[in-house]
Amino acid sequence: MERIYWAHLVVVLCLGMFVSSLCQDDSDTDFSAVYIVTLRQAPAAHHFGELATDRAGFKHRSPGRNISRKNRKYGSYIAQAQDSLLRRALRGEQYLKLYSYHYLINGFAVLITPLQADKLSKRREVANVVLDFSVRTATSHTPQFLGLPDGAWIEVGGFESAGEGIIIGFVDTGIDPKHPSFADNISKYPFPVPAHFSGICEVTRDFPSGSCNRKLIGARHFAESAITRGIFNATQDYASPSDGDGHGTHTASVAAGNHGIPVVVAGHHFGNASGMAPHSHIAVYKALYKNLGGFAADVVAAIDQAAQDGVDIINLAITPNRRPAGIATFFNPIDMALLSAVKAGIFVVHAAGNTGPSPKSMSSFSPWIFTVGAASHDRTYSNSIILGSNLTIPGVGLARTDTMHALISAIHALNNETTVASDMYVGECQDSSSFNLDLVQGNLLICSYSIRFVLGLATFKQALQTAKNLSAAGVVFYMDPLVIGFQLNPVPLGMPSIIIPSPDDSKILLQYYNSSLERDELTKEIIKYGAVATICGGLQANYSNSAPRVMYYSARGPDPEDNVLDDADIMKPNLVAPGNFIWAAWSSLGTDSVEFQGENFAMMSGTSMAAPHVAGLAALIKQKFPSFSPSAIASALSTTASLYDKTGRPIMAQRAYANPDLNQSPATPFDMGSGFVNATVALDPGLILYSSYDDYVLFLCGINGSAPVVLSYTSQNCWDYNSTISGSDLNLPSIVLAKLNQSKTIQRSVINIAGNETYSVGWSSPFGVSVKVVPTHFSIASGETQVLTVYFNAIMNSSVASFGRIGLFGNHGHIVNIPLSVIVKMSYNITNS
Repeated sequence: MERIYWAHLVVVLCLGMFVSSLCQDDSDTDFSAVYIVTLRQAPAAHHFGELATDRAGFKHRSPGRNISRKNRKYGSYIAQAQDSLLRRALRGEQYLKLYSYHYLINGFAVLITPLQADKLSKRREVANVVLDFSVRTATSHTPQFLGLPDGAWIEVGGFESAGEGIIIGFVDTGIDPKHPSFADNISKYPFPVPAHFSGICEVTRDFPSGSCNRKLIGARHFAESAITRGIFNATQDYASPSDGDGHGTHTASVAAGNHGIPVVVAGHHFGNASGMAPHSHIAVYKALYKNLGGFAADVVAAIDQAAQDGVDIINLAITPNRRPAGIATFFNPIDMALLSAVKAGIFVVHAAGNTGPSPKSMSSFSPWIFTVGAASHDRTYSNSIILGSNLTIPGVGLARTDTMHALISAIHALNNETTVASDMYVGECQDSSSFNLDLVQGNLLICSYSIRFVLGLATFKQALQTAKNLSAAGVVFYMDPLVIGFQLNPVPLGMPSIIIPSPDDSKILLQYYNSSLERDELTKEIIKYGAVATICGGLQANYSNSAPRVMYYSARGPDPEDNVLDDADIMKPNLVAPGNFIWAAWSSLGTDSVEFQGENFAMMSGTSMAAPHVAGLAALIKQKFPSFSPSAIASALSTTASLYDKTGRPIMAQRAYANPDLNQSPATPFDMGSGFVNATVALDPGLILYSSYDDYVLFLCGINGSAPVVLSYTSQNCWDYNSTISGSDLNLPSIVLAKLNQSKTIQRSVINIAGNETYSVGWSSPFGVSVKVVPTHFSIASGETQVLTVYFNAIMNSSVASFGRIGLFGNHGHIVNIPLSVIVKMSYNITNS
């Protein structure tokens, strides 16, 4: 799951008879594996789903988004053609077809051997054969932090109508339909189902009739690839849209949960929750599961169905477990399906991944996808323990005490039958039968937080149950020094408790405790436990002016173009949004975080939490500007992003897992893209930069050796185009030059969607580069286009990335920011031989 596991532990188990089928060693020619096969014939969306485009690049809804009858007929034709191909190519052989894709890509997922895959790849009807790959999943205050109540929501008629008529599709772990965040009877305003939606609500024992309503308007699950591999447990993973994990419920409520839902956890009230677009609709496409993650074949099926159903926005909180193979990261079944989704007018939001802070750790690559990194917001929950020596140690936990209590270490409270030698993990407090009740009763029990907690082999819940069984006054967890670089979310602790996350602070606690012990001079046995402490805070929120900050786990650019880690001329991430310590709905069946098991809300961190913030805000933009294409929405979000924190200083980025607040420096575009999302200003961007589907194809055709792959995925022949373009030539609201060889000229075209306005142009140059923008002033009428020409000249050789910015300043207050990044600079060589 994309819940943050800072230790980055990945365990792959291939057991028993499933070794060959699960591990899928390409050297074996006898076993079967799942392959995604793409055919040359165009999919349905390319026939029926294309939207009309005016000269400004805005999309207008055509019959293509509501062509269910034509699409079903064409889809049936495609499926029959696929079946005929399989019968002819694999005559008399065994195979199992899992999915037929026909809307976004024309292809299918099939269980076959490598030899059969080779046979299929040689058929003239077949364009591409790819081995299936695994993927993993990558609020009560953030609306206020983002300024929605007094800004963006007012722009669209208040929270009661924010997102009205917009459908957000979630490809995730499912949803808890009983949660009040998804009810349709809370608001006094109606929830009419949009006419362009044609999806269904799957009914199963786990997801009974009536689970959907006018808010949650569609729900399906996709698990054929997981089932075929023999690793799907229908009881634990739920063969239904039900969320057995919690992640999908959380992300859906961040984007589109109802407004004003009380957040009550462990009996304490933490405010009222709201999604970013509380009046929008939710459609769920479950393709990820708590115990196994997911597979591309299932995810592509989910995306294909979401687009066919008519969603306006797709939220993807997944990351591939490995970088896509092939000539470029952009060519993989998921990204290619999403390219067709963008062609059909769907805005796609993708979590950047939690593999930061190292460079090139990005898990979302393509320019048609809007990639979101994670930043902090200004609310924190901090508690502390005050020692009898008057020292105060900061900690984590949503609990407190009001009086001083004696401290006793778990290893000093053992009964006569237990020793550390017989149970090396006894200090984790997982079994109350190991302890002497008389010693623990009424005291604060000190327990060890070890690597076993990170691995899920020990839990807070069990340690707290041990303390309750022993009538302890509370629990103090100290951090084992072997657990390095691990950050904890504030978790609800059902009794007075605190977790000390710093190994250094943990040493201070233990030194005070040990120095306060009184021992018999002869036997050295403890005769008095002299250390005392009280736990303060934890339940009241604190607010910091240093937010936002880019979190250290948020994946960073530059965007890797291929497996060799060559740099792409594409800015990633696109921007950052709140992703740290996010309160949102939790599934009643959710087990991803055992600390929140059985609760209706959970506090989670990750880029998975940041992405749905942007999906919800995109719904507000789509509501105000129904004709906006995906690239227009992306431009509005990017060019208006903030570069400064609440104090007016540059946004900072954390640089290390250990002591992240002490290891930070000003954020660059490779940390935060265009900046931190500004919800209100994005609804009035002034100027828009637009890129078309054909532009993306021209970019793909410009990659060396890509023509056959482009043809296979898009049915577009690169030879039909008169020219190609590089990534830096795409009309994106950013400019990245991976290699500036002496000089380069770039153009950007802006469209005025506001009133007549006059703009002045300013810029800052990346180090080692001279920049000039022409014109430096221009007047532009509403609906008109202005071309900006940007001249780059390398003035020194350097392989260190450097950054600049172009700013367009309108006399009516509009400001458009375009970040610049130049990685390698190669100037003229003036050395004589």
